[in-house]
This record gives sequence, C-alpha cells and structure tokens, in this order.
Amino acid sequence: MAARQYDVIVIGAGSTGENVGPTTTFSQQEGRMCLRCGDTGHVDQPVVARRSFLKLAGGAAVGLAVAGRAFAKEAKRPPKPENVVSPDVALERLMAGNRRYVEGVARRHDFKAEREALSMGQNPFAGILSCADSRVAPEYAFDTGRGDLFVVRVAGNFATDDGIASFEYAVQALSTPLIMVLGHEACGAVSAAIKSIKDGSTLPGHLPALVTSISPAIKAVLDKPGDTLKNAIKQNVILNVEKLKIAAPILSKAVEDKKVHVVGAVYNLANGRIDLVT
Repeated sequence: MAARQYDVIVIGAGSTGENVGPTTTFSQQEGRMCLRCGDTGHVDQPVVARRSFLKLAGGAAVGLAVAGRAFAKEAKRPPKPENVVSPDVALERLMAGNRRYVEGVARRHDFKAEREALSMGQNPFAGILSCADSRVAPEYAFDTGRGDLFVVRVAGNFATDDGIASFEYAVQALSTPLIMVLGHEACGAVSAAIKSIKDGSTLPGHLPALVTSISPAIKAVLDKPGDTLKNAIKQNVILNVEKLKIAAPILSKAVEDKKVHVVGAVYNLANGRIDLVT
C-alpha cells in the first residue's frame, strides 16, 4: 500500500495561518512528526506546559469549591441567630417578654443596628394570630424587636385561608417554631357577633363574614354558665388553635413532627398580662 502524503503548515509565533516555510511531508506509516522542527525521528510533547495547565486548572477548581462552600455557609446564616430556638424556648421567650412589658421594664431595642441584617432576610421565632384591635400590639406586649414576630391580624383573631397560608410560609420558608393565637378581653368583633346571633340581626357591609367565622365559638358557649363574652373569646382561641394544628399539609405535618407548637392565649387590656389558654 502506497504511503499517503500530507502537507503540514508550520505556524510561527504571531502567525495568522499563512505558510511561513517550506512544506514538510511525512508518512502516515512512519508515525507522528515533531511540529517544531519537522523531524519524524522524534515527537515533541509539551509535558511541562500541560502539567502547568493542569496545576492551574486544579487550583482554580479547588478555589471555586472553597469559595462556594464559604458562600453557602454565609447564605445560610440567619439574620438573627438568637431566634433559632426550639418551640418550648420560643414560648418561654414570649412569656418572659410579656412579664417585662407588664412590669414596665421593657428592653431598649436598637432598630438601627438591626436594619442591615434584616434587609437580607428574616427568621422570626414566633408567629402570632392576633385581633386587629388597636389596643393590642404583639410586638410591644411581648417586648420584641423587628424580625422577631410574624404577625397575622384580623378582627376576631380567627384563621382564614390567607392566614393559614401566611403561617405555612412562616413555618416552611422561615423555620418559625411557634404559633400563638392571641385573643383579648372585651373583643368588639366577638361582642358584635354575639349580639347578631342573639338578636337574629344582620350586620351591615362585610361584617356578617366576621360573624360567620366567630359563630362556632359563640354557639358552643351560649348555654354555658358565666360571662358569655369571656367564654366566647376563650373558646374562639381554642377552636382556632385546633384549626391551625390540623391545617394540612404543612402545619399539621410540622406539628406532628414536633417542629412547631401551636398555643393559645388571651391578652388582658387592664394590665397587659397575657395568660395561656389550656
């Protein structure tokens, strides 16, 4: 079989690809040719250059891996590390803050110092389902700072679909370990609902929606002894605690896995004290 001939163009430094020297031929049967000198007797292999390249590539890969791990750790760092607590500790912290509030020795919160960290995210240690009543302010009542409480408010402090979805976000995305349903004394929404049910009257506007949501608690205590309003306020808290506990799939699973506790409480307007409902 006749040897096949090939033309090889030797490219010089800075060349754009033009033929800068005589054409060198070699036989495919004779093997490879040195691309530097054209000699078929040896083959030039740039080992040093390749090793250098591999070292550089390896070093770059290691550097990127280290940097990636460092970035991941930094990204996972919560804005307020002190808020990463168990459900029991979260509840203890809430109640301790309320005791300070009642005694008038609330802490001074440096909101300015917290702004930078909180601008990057949030990790509240408790979610609060509170009434919209202007006399009840959970952040003050529990002596907490910005980024500590995830608060959902509605007149009558009952769990709507939107409210449940909000707490699902708090639990799943923000890892909030505690949810509290917070009722309060002399609740106007509960009082109006009681009057509407007893009188058989219809409230104006969208207010009947409040009556519908609060009515299960009222009907459960209408025939019980004692103050109907107080009993209904407490029963409303109890029913909404249960509603949140069994809200599938997110909250119910978190409660079952003991990652989240759901509790109830009532705020005393006269002295600011918050009592847990059992």
